[in-house]
Amino acid sequence: MNPPVPSTLIERSLLAAAIDQAVACAHCGLPVPKALLEPRGASFCCHGCRTVYALIHAHGLDGYYLERERSGERGRPARTTARKYEELDDRDFAERRCLPLADGSASVELYLEGIHCSACVWLVESLPRVVPGVREARLNVGRSLLSVIWDPAAVRLSAVARALDQLGYAPHPAASERAQAERLRDRALLLRIGIAGFSAGNVMLMAFALYGGAFSGMQREFSALFRWASFGLALPSVLYCAAVFYRGALAALRTRAPHMDLPISIGIAAGFVWGALNTLRGTGEIYFDSLTTLIFLLLVGRFLQQRHQRRAASAAELAQALAPSIARVRVGDETREVEASGVRAGTLVVVAAGERIPVDGRIAAGSSSVDLSLLTGESTREDVALGDRVWAGTTNAAQELVVETEHSGAQTRVGRLVESIEAAQRERAPIVKLADRLASKFVVVVLALAALTLLVWWGAGADRAIEHAVALLVVTCPCALGMATPLSVSVALRRAAAGGLLFKGGEPLEALAGRGVIVFDKTGTLTDGTPRLESYAGPEDLLRLAAVVEQSSEHPLAKAIRRAAPAAGALRAEGLEVLGSRGLRGRVGTELVTIGSAALFDSLGLSAPEPIAAKLEEFGRRGLSTVLIARNHAVEAVAAFGDGLRPDARQTLESLAGLGHELLVLSGDDQRVVDRVCAGLPLRESSGGVSPEQKLARVRELVRGGKTVIMVGDGVNDAAAMSAATVGIAVHGGAEASLLAAHVFSTRPGVAPVLCAILGARKTLRVIRRGIAFSLAYNALGVTLALLGVLSPLLAAVLMPLSSLTVVGSALRSRAFREEAA
Repeated sequence: MNPPVPSTLIERSLLAAAIDQAVACAHCGLPVPKALLEPRGASFCCHGCRTVYALIHAHGLDGYYLERERSGERGRPARTTARKYEELDDRDFAERRCLPLADGSASVELYLEGIHCSACVWLVESLPRVVPGVREARLNVGRSLLSVIWDPAAVRLSAVARALDQLGYAPHPAASERAQAERLRDRALLLRIGIAGFSAGNVMLMAFALYGGAFSGMQREFSALFRWASFGLALPSVLYCAAVFYRGALAALRTRAPHMDLPISIGIAAGFVWGALNTLRGTGEIYFDSLTTLIFLLLVGRFLQQRHQRRAASAAELAQALAPSIARVRVGDETREVEASGVRAGTLVVVAAGERIPVDGRIAAGSSSVDLSLLTGESTREDVALGDRVWAGTTNAAQELVVETEHSGAQTRVGRLVESIEAAQRERAPIVKLADRLASKFVVVVLALAALTLLVWWGAGADRAIEHAVALLVVTCPCALGMATPLSVSVALRRAAAGGLLFKGGEPLEALAGRGVIVFDKTGTLTDGTPRLESYAGPEDLLRLAAVVEQSSEHPLAKAIRRAAPAAGALRAEGLEVLGSRGLRGRVGTELVTIGSAALFDSLGLSAPEPIAAKLEEFGRRGLSTVLIARNHAVEAVAAFGDGLRPDARQTLESLAGLGHELLVLSGDDQRVVDRVCAGLPLRESSGGVSPEQKLARVRELVRGGKTVIMVGDGVNDAAAMSAATVGIAVHGGAEASLLAAHVFSTRPGVAPVLCAILGARKTLRVIRRGIAFSLAYNALGVTLALLGVLSPLLAAVLMPLSSLTVVGSALRSRAFREEAA
């Protein structure tokens, strides 16, 4: 039965969205393919839209379309799956992820795919009308996080998840406890920033009145009122908001490793104590305006720095990105879904074609080809059959497999690789900022000079001596010094992000600015990862027939044949037969066409004639992947495929070598393939057949040798090496694991962004050094004036923010990543 015809208003909305199309999808408004047109009733562009539309109308949620029209958003095709979500009903999941409430209900957070507008929020928050037993649904649209409160006695969580899926929003368990803790820390810091901003703004208003009164006169009672009001407004900022700096200062004293929190805390404390004493005495400077502004600016800088420095996810989260979290286990004649990490050894797991394998194990039934690029970086696939070992996270490319489990979860090969990534991150010593390197000496010098000032002026009276000492501490409060690095870094990172270079923090900038060793992966990094037909020996018409037979195959070499072959016209293949995992056979008209590897033809008893065999051997020596093509049981052609360099690779590598970097290539591909691709490139070394573990070991060896190592890659096989390197750079299109492990990620294709990152980092370091040099020169001048008694506390309070504004202006005028991002 067709879903009901939409109302007139909705039809008008969908027709407007379809613009020039004759028929628009009744749900999303996009054009409907001719094959899916319904002669009567509503038509849909896909099965997902049909499912969602029917569910919306069945529960009276037609208002979704009105909300979408008001928001001005165009519809999108709905994506639904056939998942049962049974793993959400497991007791272990409930204990780890769900929060029981006092009234017997429970709460859980789910991440939703496909959220894009306010109409989505309206529809998702109408979940209680769709699923009886759901009491409340609240969506955070910015993070696509849905908080659901439901009655476990009335409905299972899997039923709630299936309903969300049928609405077009596939749910997933929310982030781990670590991510939730990070969000709580962000909220706490934002609260401090809000309070500090409120204090600074209002204290500044009081300061304007007091400064005006100092020049034109003010009655004593009003002056006292503004002083005490400033003191009261500054209290929460100094005592609560600045507590993060005090904790850092205490830690610096305990560990005897002074950093910027220590001089900042001393300056705040000295200014506040003397300002409070002057408030009690009713005379002298109070500094509260400078102190509250300083605290506000430093907290903002720390928040930006903290957001940029967010490191890679935990091992559990990373493992979930690499291998499926769900496994379909076979128990008797039934198949059910369970959490992959809980699958026990000996359990049979069913893996359909196109799915990722969730466990390590051996094939118990079936044969197929497996894409091992996640672990090895190989651009070709490996044939597997009964008894062969397969690994979690790799992709079953051809036919259904049944795998007998050996290891699951953290015990799989990919799980152990993840552990090595985290271990490498823990071992990697953080690069200390330039300002922090100066902090220990700076603190000692400032305190010594303050004591000297107090001693020199003590003979002129205690009040005057304390005034000059406080003036010195205030004017040398390292606001400018402390802001020089984070502000310059924040500006640089923002501009880099606008140009497609995403830095996880400021630490990589210093390493990128120097000279070192750059290690490249090959497949998908220097090359585009898409095989293309490079050579062909045989009849032209046979290549066209091969493309017809391969029309429905998703194998990379099949796609390459289709791209290279002449147009097939109206030809169609019949009687397609998959030959094990190494080839394909089909009939085109009266011709029987067989395509596959040399091993396949050997197993079929078909040998290539001498000219074709010679070409096959030649192509192999050149490092090309080959397939043979037969017509009516006679081998007539051989096709050779290669993965070429990216257009920008050669020029970029020559530029990097010109900047003084040593260049290496470590690849999982065959050495002959690596030699073919790397011929003529300015490389010190190019190695093939390198496993992920060997890449990690080589990078560690270079780092231990005192080298600055930059690892550039795109796959999971590069992730551990990226973490162990001084800087890891993930290129556009890389696997999710490489993005998590890398310190820098490029959203632009090619390897030219690596050169942009290095040039931008060099300019950023110049800006940082310029800001620090100005700050030190300013402090030297301030100290001199304070020692001579020329600098009053009022003038010190004015000069302190001026120095910060100068550093801010220098950072904002920086040209780092401007030309590079263009």
